[in-house]
Amino acid sequence: MNARDPVPATPEPAPLSAAQAQQLGAFAERAWDQRIVPELKRYIEVPAKSPMFDAQWQSHGYIDHVVRAAAAWVESRKVAGLKLEVIRLEGRTPVILFEVPATKAGSTGTVVMYGHLDKQPEFNGWRNDLGPWTPKLDDGLLYGRGGADDGYAVFAAVSAIEALDEQRIPRPRVIGLIESCEESGSFDLPAYLDALKPRLGDVSLVVCLDSGAGNYDQLWLTTSLRGMVSGVLKVEILTEGVHSGDASGLVPSSFRILRQLLDRLEDSHSGRLLPEAFHCQVPGERVEQARAAAATLGQEVWRRFPWACGADGGASLPTTTDPVEALLNRTWRPTLSVTGVDGVPELGNAGNVLRPYTAFKLSLRLPPLVDGNEASLQLKQLLEDNAPYNARVTFHPDGRAGALGATGWNAPSLAPWLERALNDASQAHYGAPLGFIGQGGTIPLMNMLARGFPSAQMMVCGVLGPKSNAHGPNEFLHVPYAKRLTAAVSQAIAACP
Repeated sequence: MNARDPVPATPEPAPLSAAQAQQLGAFAERAWDQRIVPELKRYIEVPAKSPMFDAQWQSHGYIDHVVRAAAAWVESRKVAGLKLEVIRLEGRTPVILFEVPATKAGSTGTVVMYGHLDKQPEFNGWRNDLGPWTPKLDDGLLYGRGGADDGYAVFAAVSAIEALDEQRIPRPRVIGLIESCEESGSFDLPAYLDALKPRLGDVSLVVCLDSGAGNYDQLWLTTSLRGMVSGVLKVEILTEGVHSGDASGLVPSSFRILRQLLDRLEDSHSGRLLPEAFHCQVPGERVEQARAAAATLGQEVWRRFPWACGADGGASLPTTTDPVEALLNRTWRPTLSVTGVDGVPELGNAGNVLRPYTAFKLSLRLPPLVDGNEASLQLKQLLEDNAPYNARVTFHPDGRAGALGATGWNAPSLAPWLERALNDASQAHYGAPLGFIGQGGTIPLMNMLARGFPSAQMMVCGVLGPKSNAHGPNEFLHVPYAKRLTAAVSQAIAACP
């Protein structure tokens, strides 16, 4: 072959037979019932809160506990050729790295499988029979903090490999990357990726198991993730609290000043973010996919949430009842939430005192194509400059190690081999075609990997479907869906050239 001849394309593997797909499903069923659910129950019991929510995580030892337990479980499976290492960079949360050699002749690529083991804090409002650290399996739903988001990932990933190897279905080399800082914005992960990049090799496919599903009736592929800037906005007007009857009318309320600052950022009537820099144009392909998803999900797009006054009988509680606009609002448009308050006493202790300060924890979700660091700097300037009444105003982003905000992610074009494999897997294990949906959450790793491995394909999926309520009370993992997802992941790995 001379230099001008085209390089022959790598032949795609033949699709799995119906019998092979059925066996993958049967293996996943057994693995979840016999090994994964019992291990997840033990995992849920451990309050392994992410460093942002547990500053003493090292001395408490909970993160180390779940990392050691997961590593021991993986090694106990005795997958042929498996090598596992718990990597600990100085002062950083640990990472599990496991590697399984290829069984497919001539395969030179690598599949990277990602998950995390750190958790969000407890939150309140759990059902009387449930709790964040009290696992309970009820009618196929495994309740407890962290099981679905996404402690199950490492166990499902290894089981997906085992399912293929049991049938001697060829597959590429697989590397598992399981971190313990994701719920804090993955601020430790860049250092690990820099250190591990030579060991990752030529990444052909990334399987991220930390996302969601539009329903529990088909396989859903995540097409985009929002970015995020979070931080504390604090307004100080006094050095100490004073009698409200003596000072009100003369000393401005710190809460009123804070409201004025937020008016710079958000139209409080519509919820639209005012700075155009926080918006981006929605790609046409994503609009069409939102229309298709809306046709499948209908009003469940907004009815899935636990509305205090109900969402039936004409109550217009959502920002929109148009399913297409609802999907775009939660995936491609910036939104502001206040997720915490400081400087405000509980009602039982609220005397007639003009408080010296008010602090809000802000969560600003950004469209996938908006740079998180730039948005963080603009937000800080917008809130701090020219403070009303010359109050002391500070905004401190949560980002660390130079990353002030997390940039979102827009999926690359789907390779024909992967689209066929995922649609075949959805039909085989769910009896319905593959669905495409954007997600409103943030997974910082995806943007990092997209920059580091621009030619890699991305399978971003997960078990966070309707009412699973990650981060909130009554979080659950839908076990029947997770079983089918595990088998579907096996098929995607087998299809990877």
